[in-house]
Amino acid sequence: MAIAGLLYLAIVILVIASIWIVFTKAGKPGWACLIPIYNLIVMLEVAGKPWWWIFLFLIPIVQLVFIIMMFHGISTKFGKGVGFTIGLIFLGFVFFPILAFGDAKYNG
Repeated sequence: MAIAGLLYLAIVILVIASIWIVFTKAGKPGWACLIPIYNLIVMLEVAGKPWWWIFLFLIPIVQLVFIIMMFHGISTKFGKGVGFTIGLIFLGFVFFPILAFGDAKYNG
């Protein structure tokens, strides 16, 4: 039980650090990943999407479509393709670190 908790904590810390670095690469404040709702607004800015999409995230089912579009915007801004978008959607804890610690450059 303790090992599972430590593993979970390690994954959470890795994802937070990765999103922090992704924001920094995009010229946004890294600490923004720690603030609820504001982190989604910053992520929309990184993806090149309008900030008011945050309201669409409140509508069930519709939110899934717009989150996928936001992730695709992030992938394309970092020079990645549809396969990377699918990775961000299903394995974000693997693909955000790849985006953060890899050689991907932000093309915003």
